[in-house]
Amino acid sequence: MKKLIAFVALAGVAGFASAAEGNAKTAENKVAMCIGCHGIPGYKATFPEVYQVPKLGGQSAKYIENALNAYKKGERKHPSMRGIAQGLSDQDIADVAAYYAQQK
Repeated sequence: MKKLIAFVALAGVAGFASAAEGNAKTAENKVAMCIGCHGIPGYKATFPEVYQVPKLGGQSAKYIENALNAYKKGERKHPSMRGIAQGLSDQDIADVAAYYAQQK
């Protein structure tokens, strides 16, 4: 009985751990707001302070997903990125990550 309970508990945790599968083709309509900053080589933003905007093309999908989720949760503090990330579903995040990961 203990083994059965342990198995059910682990299966439940594993179900919550699964992430959405990203679809790069679907993301083509979702990246419009990303291109204005991340699509310009060498672009520097001035809000809230001057900083170099990172290039996303070619980054690993996992890195992009982790970054967007950190903005969404408030673990990363950039106000514009936080606002954008909070409007994205888990599927949107996976799709955008897949889109940029396939670029070189």
